[in-house]
Amino acid sequence: MRKNFTQSFKYLQIILFGFSLPAFSVGLKTELSSPDGNIICQLTTENDQLFLSVKMREIAVIVKSPLLMSIDGNIITNGIKPGKVVKSSFNESYPWYGLHSIAVNSYNNAKIEFRSIKNKITFAIEIRVFDDGVSFRFIVPGEADIIRYPDESTVFKLPVQSLVWYHDLYMHYEGVHEKKMIDTIPAGQWAAPPLTVRLPGNSGYASITEAGLLNYAGMALQSDGNSGFVVRLGHSHPASYPYVLRYTKEDVGRLSKIAGIKGTITTPWRVIMIGQDLNTLVNSDILHNLCPAPDKSLFPGGINTDWIRPGQAVWRYLDGGGETTLKTMKEFSRMASELGFEYNILEGFWSRWPEDSLKNLVEYSSRLGVGIIVWKHSKDLRDPATRKEFFRYLHDRGIAGVKIDFFDHEAKEVIDLYETIFNEAAASELLLILHGANKPTGLSRTWPNVVIYEGVKGMEASKLMDRATHETTIPFTRMLAGPADYSVVHFGDRRRNTTWVHQIATAAIYSAPVITYASTPAHILENPNVEIIKSIPSVWDETIVLPPSEPGEVALYAQRKGTSWFLSVINGLKPRTLNVPLAFLGSGTYNSLVLSDTQDNQASADISTRDSRQNDTLSVDLIPGGGYMIRFAPK
Repeated sequence: MRKNFTQSFKYLQIILFGFSLPAFSVGLKTELSSPDGNIICQLTTENDQLFLSVKMREIAVIVKSPLLMSIDGNIITNGIKPGKVVKSSFNESYPWYGLHSIAVNSYNNAKIEFRSIKNKITFAIEIRVFDDGVSFRFIVPGEADIIRYPDESTVFKLPVQSLVWYHDLYMHYEGVHEKKMIDTIPAGQWAAPPLTVRLPGNSGYASITEAGLLNYAGMALQSDGNSGFVVRLGHSHPASYPYVLRYTKEDVGRLSKIAGIKGTITTPWRVIMIGQDLNTLVNSDILHNLCPAPDKSLFPGGINTDWIRPGQAVWRYLDGGGETTLKTMKEFSRMASELGFEYNILEGFWSRWPEDSLKNLVEYSSRLGVGIIVWKHSKDLRDPATRKEFFRYLHDRGIAGVKIDFFDHEAKEVIDLYETIFNEAAASELLLILHGANKPTGLSRTWPNVVIYEGVKGMEASKLMDRATHETTIPFTRMLAGPADYSVVHFGDRRRNTTWVHQIATAAIYSAPVITYASTPAHILENPNVEIIKSIPSVWDETIVLPPSEPGEVALYAQRKGTSWFLSVINGLKPRTLNVPLAFLGSGTYNSLVLSDTQDNQASADISTRDSRQNDTLSVDLIPGGGYMIRFAPK
């Protein structure tokens, strides 16, 4: 693996530094601003080479950075001449399952044509600027039957003194984030997007990732040792430990080669999410806005198609719960129904059951309003005939969805498999939970049956000791790309240095169209906090991230479903006292159910009630790894 890294970095140096950066001559300068005028993106040519820079209210977000793309080993983004520029605007809204129920898609767009003189290749760069970020992509026209081999090494150069949170690719997307000043990061370090940035002087935040990943290799980032991170496509990534563990040397070698693309090459969108505060980033709709609306033939009601049902899931895996028998799983479904949960997830043991056992469970669970989701290894779904037969089998037996595991790579071959699975599962009316997965890229808009990706070091990571820091970091890093299948709420030792209340609050903050609980339903039902757990929605109408939220320190969310509000707090390692104005509440008085930590017992909670009003300010004392939660119901 070390050899692959060294070879990859040498290649990076050749692509990035194999030409001289321009000095003074200036050519094209295209400027595009956000609808509210606060974000400005500039695309410039200097000495016939391309550069991008981004500002928010005169604050530098991306310092002038080279845009670099090659086709068949030839760089097409230097030695260029600009052509036509076409600008446009767009505005829409649409229903959404997530931290808010309506997504807003408003942007200004520019498409700039170029010609590479040396290579005689024409291409375009399309830029979209939103009120909360910037995106761009390359479009390289080509003949339908001609295969070409694209690569990229665009740089995102950050302002000096920027603070970044990132993790490497050793476990693919299941890493623990480091927090570093950008100018202290040596060349060659890998970063799995999203890469979250706090701009110098606490002037705002940004996060770098991609959207609309289709027919292309996935993007990771690699530090250049000069305050920049460089785009690196899937064939260049070091093979992750999970992939090497489960696949052959031949697989590793094959996926390390640049993938060919027939016809026009359209890259995914390179995205810089931008905001003055974390609330802007957490509530950003950019990634799904950059993906197509759902196909009406597959999803006649869009996200409201009748077989797509948000909810919570029980799971027998991390917290005991008895034998892997039909009797046990029927009891799990019964308790799921008692909790008001919608799903029961079965690991691979289901495939060893007699045929009539699965049928029995599905019929029994259906009468209780509980859907069954079953696990499958992605390797078993690579053959088209086998895959279609499997999805048909599940559909015909009334299975609600499938949890597919062990993708563990972002080479184009794997990305193509994702897309095929999305389409064929949708045709069979199956929900999808993706494990051993990459980061989401907004495609749940196009395929709303894709309810959640793992792509996170979650509750399954038994050796993770500092959950307090990790769990307060990922809402502002990994989860900016979309919901992460962390497996929330564990009352046992696996919760490590966090409290019961902290764990319960993650069920609200880590919301998802289908959210899996780590604790067995029996342990949830017997817990004294069961009433509030039952009432936590899986998706929200509105979410507000309140100060002083900060990655790795504390996450403080106010969230609304209908007329009820929840205030949820998870704390890192430092004790702190928060003064929280309840200005987000509506007028009138609210009945408030309060969960707070027991000071001397992490495996406990103090439960109380009170009346709350909009002009109140709460004083919240938090212990290390602690939490706090209130449910506000209008009187």
